[in-house]
Parts: sequence; structure tokens; C-alpha cells
Amino acid sequence: MVARLVIAAPSSGSGKTTVATGLMAAFAAAGLAVSPHKVGPDYIDPGYHALATGRPGRNLDAYLCGPDLVAPLFAHGAAGCDIAVVEGVMGMYDGAAGQGELASTAHVAKLLRAPVVLVVDASSQSRSVAALVHGFASWDPEVRVAGVILNKVGSDRHEALLREALEESGVPVLGALRRVSEVRAPSRHLGLVPVAERRADAVESVAALASRVRGGCDLDALLALARSAPGLPGVAWSPGLVSSPASPSSSSNAGRAEIPAEQAESSAGRAGYKPVVAVAGGAAFSFSYAEHTELLRAAGAEVVPFDPLHDEQLPDGTAGLVIGGGFPEVYAPELSANEPLRKAVASLAFSGAPVAAECAGLLYLSRELDGKPMCGVLDADARMSERLTLGYRDAVAVSDSVLAVAGTRMRGHEFHRTVVEPGAGESPAWGLHQPERRVEGFVRQNVHASYLHTHWAAEPGIARRFVERCAT
Repeated sequence: MVARLVIAAPSSGSGKTTVATGLMAAFAAAGLAVSPHKVGPDYIDPGYHALATGRPGRNLDAYLCGPDLVAPLFAHGAAGCDIAVVEGVMGMYDGAAGQGELASTAHVAKLLRAPVVLVVDASSQSRSVAALVHGFASWDPEVRVAGVILNKVGSDRHEALLREALEESGVPVLGALRRVSEVRAPSRHLGLVPVAERRADAVESVAALASRVRGGCDLDALLALARSAPGLPGVAWSPGLVSSPASPSSSSNAGRAEIPAEQAESSAGRAGYKPVVAVAGGAAFSFSYAEHTELLRAAGAEVVPFDPLHDEQLPDGTAGLVIGGGFPEVYAPELSANEPLRKAVASLAFSGAPVAAECAGLLYLSRELDGKPMCGVLDADARMSERLTLGYRDAVAVSDSVLAVAGTRMRGHEFHRTVVEPGAGESPAWGLHQPERRVEGFVRQNVHASYLHTHWAAEPGIARRFVERCAT
């Protein structure tokens, strides 16, 4: 059993990331092995969590992966750790739009049977804080709100008034953080600046958060609370088990399209061969789920990272390419200036090698981005937009591709301020069913490029199919 806490808040902006990251770093500095997790599809906060703990930040998303996979994925990530800290998303009861509690922090806390610590922005209230906490603690009796951390407290007198009011609520105060000592991280159009873009500064920020939490929170009480969590039923998720060609589909994937046997040409016939799958990383492509790399390796690939900002060639022997999300629009001049790599990517794609690109990867494969030449693999141009496209999506594969056969159902997430204007010669990748019906993305030969972020643990056949295509 892993001790665990969920850090929630009444609303966004209350200080969840400050408290969760600071707690992770403080516990790690005390010698504990800390497993970091984030509710929802966010890529940026897990980067700070990883910096705080020295372990991969992992997402727990009941929409993308299904509720049945939340606890197994948690157990996989937290294996061997002393404590797990789970940062929530938005307000505690806010989930997928129109889906009730699905994918909310409260939903995940119930799936994990974990105690919740509520982070409250106390900057503009005193006695009213008791009513707020009482409401959140009593709204759903299955959610155990077991403590409060007061954030943005103005003074000793203010803290005393808040603590006095909360004595009547029955929810203990486990910390109080002053407003004057708040540590801020730089942000831009899609949120915080990722760790990969400011590592030296981020190290200092995380250390400052740890110091702030140590000074204002009762770490012993928080650890004791985490250890009060009951055991979790079931077994941990394993990339090795689900990536085996002979493995059954997980329960959360019932009814989804399977890979036809005639298309599942396994690399097992080439004993010892591991196709090299190059995975883009670095400052421009920092968005990825840890499970994707684990699934690729478990399916038989040799995963080799590379940085399109600095590397002028793909890794030796590259048989397939994965380009995830990030901020290529911020680095368009540098990416464009690396002409040798752009040509290498185009050559690989036009040779028929499998290429999977999400969001930032889609932009990089386009002809140009904001007027700067990109790889030219797709007959499409990309540019920045004033409009934010954001939200969960239900999707079905429209075309057979290196990732899925037509008809495969997936859930995904869009999050971008760019638009892509396609030419006439590309086939769509996905048909989306909400909030409106439309097609999205591109399939061209063995290239699959889309804005849609997906979590491959929900359909492990994706990684297996991709690696098998790389091996042929």
C-alpha cells in the first residue's frame, strides 16, 4: 500500500500547483521516495513534479483512459515509493463538461480511496472560510476532505481568525502560507512555461516552494494523513503485459477495434531485432506521457530521444518517428534554421517509415509555421491564432493508419492556439463527435498527424501496431 494525498482546491488559481509541488519537493528532501501525479491531461505541471521528486510525473485522467485504469496506472507509477502526491485539476468537483463528476479531482480521489487536502485562497475572507470548507467537505460523502491548507494568508492576525473559524468545521488546518512569500513561475499563452525551457530557474523555484511548504505546513501530520489511506484493490498496470501481441484487450477498451491479424505482422520473426523509434524532445517538444515510451519499449522498440532544436540528424538506424506536443510556435525560427534535420525528417517520412505526430508534431510536419519553413511532409500551412481550442474530444479513426484501423474509437484532448490550413490531397485522421462533428488531422502514407492528444494506455494496441510497422 502506498501512502497518498490528493491536493484539491475550490477553484483554479487557489494554489494547488504551489502546494503540491512544494509538498513533493519537501517530502523528497526529507528522504522519502515520492511518486508525483496530476489529475487531467496537463503536461506542464508534471514537468515540475518530476523536477521536485526525481521521478516521472504521471497523469491520471478518467476521461482519456477510463475510470477503470486510474487506480492501476497510479499503482504502476507509485510502485516502490513511500508516498504519492496527486495534484488535482480546476475546482475539486469540476470534470469533463456535461459528464457529471467524470475526470474531476473528486472522482479521481474516490477511485484512489485517497484523503483530500483542500487548498483555499484565503486572501479575501476570514470566518466565511468555514462555510466554504464545510460545503466542499459535505457535498459528496464519498470524498474524504481531511485537511485544509490556507494560501495567501495576509498576517498572523488573519491566520488566527481563519483557524478559529475552521475549528467549527471539523476539518483540521494542516498549513498556512503567507501571501508575501508566494513563489511565481513565468507563464504565457498556454499556461506555465515548461521546465524544459527554464531548467535552471525552475530548480530554484521548486527549491523555494519546498522551503515555503516546510515553513508553513505540518509535514508530519500530512504524512500521517497520507498513511491513513486504505489499500487499493486490483493489480498495477504493466506496459509489458498490455503490449504483448497475445495479451487481451483491457476492460476499459471493450468494443474498440482490434488490430486485424493479417495487419499485425510481429517483429518476433526477426529474433533480437529492436526497431529504433526516435522520439522528439527538448524545449520545443516537451509534452509526452511517460507511459507512451514504456509501451513502445515493451512492444519491442529501442526508444532514442533527440532534440529538433539542436540535433541535425535523426538517431542512427531510425525506423520510426514520434513527435509529441510542445511549443514549436515559440521556437519556429530555430526549428526552421535546422534545415538538415528538417530534410532528414521529410526523407524518412517520404521513404514510408511510420511517423506519429501530435499537435506540435503536426505543426512541425507542415510546410510552414507562421511563414517559417518546416519539414514539408504535409500539404498544409500552420499559423498562430487568437482563438484557444481546448477540451476533451470523442474520436473515431477515419482512415487506416500506422496507429489504428478505421473505426477505432479513442478519447482525446485538444489544447492549442494555432490553426492548420490543409491542401486538398490529405486524408483525415479522426472524426470528432463533440462539441461539434468534424474531421481532424491527416493520414498520408505511413504518417499520422493530428491535434488530438491521446493516452496510449487506453488502447495499447496503438504502440504495438506502430512498433510492428517499424519492424517491417
